[in-house]
Amino acid sequence: MHNQAYEPQCNSTKTHCTDARQISRRTLTLLALALGTFSIGTSEFASMGLLQQFAAGLELDLTTATHAIEAYALGVVLGGPAVTILAAKLNRKHLLLALMGVFVLGNVLSSVATGLVSFTLARFLSGIPQGAYFGAGAVVASYIVGPGQGGRAFALVMTGLTVATIVGSPLATLMGQTLGWRNAYLAVSALGLLSLVALWAWVPRSSALDGGPVLQELRALNRPAVWAMVAVAALGVASIFAVYTFIGPFVTDGARLGEHWIPIALALFGVGMTLGNVLGGWLADRHPTRGVAAGFGSALVAMALLAMGGQNAGVLMAGLFAVGATMMVAIPTIQVRLTQAAPDAPTLMGAMNLARSTWPTPLARGRAGRPSRRATGCCQPCGPALP
Repeated sequence: MHNQAYEPQCNSTKTHCTDARQISRRTLTLLALALGTFSIGTSEFASMGLLQQFAAGLELDLTTATHAIEAYALGVVLGGPAVTILAAKLNRKHLLLALMGVFVLGNVLSSVATGLVSFTLARFLSGIPQGAYFGAGAVVASYIVGPGQGGRAFALVMTGLTVATIVGSPLATLMGQTLGWRNAYLAVSALGLLSLVALWAWVPRSSALDGGPVLQELRALNRPAVWAMVAVAALGVASIFAVYTFIGPFVTDGARLGEHWIPIALALFGVGMTLGNVLGGWLADRHPTRGVAAGFGSALVAMALLAMGGQNAGVLMAGLFAVGATMMVAIPTIQVRLTQAAPDAPTLMGAMNLARSTWPTPLARGRAGRPSRRATGCCQPCGPALP
């Protein structure tokens, strides 16, 4: 189902036959890669669920506290392509280990931050590995499974991110509410450390995973089709993640529900993302030109309904599910278009794929956050962020 959606990126990397020992470890390798994306996704999305907790702990208002989330987004945007280019010749296993090490360090520093500046810098550092990890992970997955199965393997790796929105983010948010937000970031750090150990143990040590020339990756940036798809996708995704950022205030200030409803709302958004990813893979296989219009068009309708009726708890929960689902419907088609435009630069395209989802979100979150000081319902925060 996901094969066409992800096959271009995985096929763009030369695959190699593996020996019997490597074949027997195939599942563990893919699980290690997925555990890494799960850890990264939990860190990213949990910060939005913990927004009110760390804002109170650092004595910040919500608008100021969102700068830390913006810093994470900037880390993804700047770090993904930059790290990919600077580490173009590095073996992909070594790159994954280094990236996960930086991720662990960033979350540990987040847990001990004492003010806005130190916390914002820590979140920026935590975001740097994300884009390059997804790009390098796709390359490793395609090598592991061999010819003809790369799309399915990469889809499995990507499920770590969607599962993080269902399990990781709500649990981290619940932990932050009960044990404190600092302990939540420490738990994410421990999860990252576990991922690092799994990557070290189960990703093969092979010269076949060595990097390539820097110029090969850079040539992809000269292709107008790459930038066109990045721009279209980024403008749509920005609006949707602005909604995700303010799920906490939507629940407590908009719908007047207790804080214990926030993890449930986050989980519903994540379930929507997971189901939307399945539908998006099916749509990309059969109607690859319709995925972006169908996904973002439906998301626009869902956000409009959320803005008008989100003060009602039932409408809010249904709307959050719908926004998550409709967003992910578009993602597989975007992946097809982007990787087909530059099949010779798979790692950079993986980083760009994450960057295009993230670079406009600081603006969207800032525009959504300013009215939140006086907002009494859901329509004020999320309205300005509509594309």
